[in-house]
Amino acid sequence: MKINKKKLLFVCLGNICRSPAAEGVMKSIINANKANANYEVDSAGIGNWHVGQLPDSRMRACGLKRGYVFNSHARQFTKSDFQYFDYIFVMDQENYRQITSQTQNEDERKKVLMLADYITQHANVKIIADPYYGNEKDFNNALDLIEDACQQLFVALETHNKSTNAI
Repeated sequence: MKINKKKLLFVCLGNICRSPAAEGVMKSIINANKANANYEVDSAGIGNWHVGQLPDSRMRACGLKRGYVFNSHARQFTKSDFQYFDYIFVMDQENYRQITSQTQNEDERKKVLMLADYITQHANVKIIADPYYGNEKDFNNALDLIEDACQQLFVALETHNKSTNAI
């Protein structure tokens, strides 16, 4: 029996801070739950400035302290991602605006979701802010939010896999 994998894409501005961290955290959660056969996870950036580069060294260092290895290479989001991925998670309203502006229909638009909507442990957080121009505290804060959101997202996806409810 062939398993129909859920395909998840995480998107931020340059694909070197938030989205590769979300990709790495989500892969770690999936692996820890022995659910690798059920998911495919990737990340992309809106801009092409960092294509081919590893994630920002500061985000890699923050991740390593928590046991993550963020080693994906940056790529730019393309319109074909709408056809390939089931869900596209963005980090802030500007990401949402830029990605949804590329949609061609309502089905594509419905795939674009705010990752911060899955945050439960941090009150009143609506976005995962870009830490790029910040310091180590900003990177750790972004990673705290990403971990929280990805944990809750995984629960929502697993619940969805067992029912017909939308995530």
